[in-house]
Amino acid sequence: MRNTCLFLAAASLLAGCAAGPRPENNEGATWMRQQEPLENGERCFANATRLPELPHADLAASSAMLLGPGDRLRLRVIGDSDKLTGTYVVAIDGRIMFPGAGSVTVAGGTAERAESEITRLLVSRGLVRPLRRVASLSLVESAGVSVAVSGAVFQPGQVRAGERSREDRIGQSEGEASGDANVGRSVSAALRAAGGVRPDADISRIGLVRGGRLMVLDLRPGHDGTAAGNIMLASGDRIVVPSSGCFDASLMRPSPVTTPGIRVFMSNLSRPANNNAGAAVGKDATSLPYGTRMLQGLVAMNCVGGSAMNARRRAVLISRNPMNGRSVVIEREVEDLVRHADRDDRDPYLMPGDALACYDSRMMNFADAVGLVSSAASAVTPALLVEEAIGQ
Repeated sequence: MRNTCLFLAAASLLAGCAAGPRPENNEGATWMRQQEPLENGERCFANATRLPELPHADLAASSAMLLGPGDRLRLRVIGDSDKLTGTYVVAIDGRIMFPGAGSVTVAGGTAERAESEITRLLVSRGLVRPLRRVASLSLVESAGVSVAVSGAVFQPGQVRAGERSREDRIGQSEGEASGDANVGRSVSAALRAAGGVRPDADISRIGLVRGGRLMVLDLRPGHDGTAAGNIMLASGDRIVVPSSGCFDASLMRPSPVTTPGIRVFMSNLSRPANNNAGAAVGKDATSLPYGTRMLQGLVAMNCVGGSAMNARRRAVLISRNPMNGRSVVIEREVEDLVRHADRDDRDPYLMPGDALACYDSRMMNFADAVGLVSSAASAVTPALLVEEAIGQ
């Protein structure tokens, strides 16, 4: 009887130690209400990004499609079929080259302006007569553009907006074409290419810097679905997304300015699943729609449900505050999120690159501890018997 009590006491001590203390976070690490209940509503931080102080530009006058490197243009000259008439590609320096006639800089301007500049060059070189519409220029294909995105986005840096594969290029299958609408060459597409706006972004004041001037865009109608419209980008543009400093739950869903999905790291090395593959934690499970919450992620990694003995599992969410870069670890009792009505106030949203991990319940920890002590006792018993036999 005494040995049995010692056996259970040792197992209980091991099980108690296996639970572990709750994780601690530095002050200011948590940033959304669901991570830490706040008495005064949302926690706000000082704005990390503001719009640059530049002269403002007319938004309506800047809505036209501007030419850029890689664009393909079709030039037709009256009375000519093969010398000057043909398809031209805008070079990386923004110019179109004409053999024996020089070049014209067309990047940053409209096709109509480029047509006037080309006509002026050809007339000055005596290659064409100064007739009305002696040369006509049309856009065949609008290529992708390189723009810089900074501020409250998940992946700031230089991105390509409107890039196309060879199979999607205009005129490859249908023959000669004229005109193009590259919808991927827009501000919203560039924001998605930069990982989408963060939940603290102020999408009512998106800054577009072009030619040393600032245009302020309100992208709320496109996000809410109340209106359409977007600004087409030009090569060399710069997008600045200011931060409101506060978490905005309305931005936590797929939209024209947010990412459609995220990747989350998962670990479910629990007793019912001895490895991630056995828990069906694969590529499909870790790819989640933007706006997924912690409880939904736990269901995706098979951390919810199972035997009643293992129902009281614990789970941790490892994330990072995007406004100050501090890491944050949130622990939740899985069954509390399932059973309690206040789960929405305690169920954090998942961010790109977050990590989820599940731990077994105390009952399963106790069972494992019993198995550990039993294995140790089983290993020691033969040795004691041998020692006793030798002693006799």
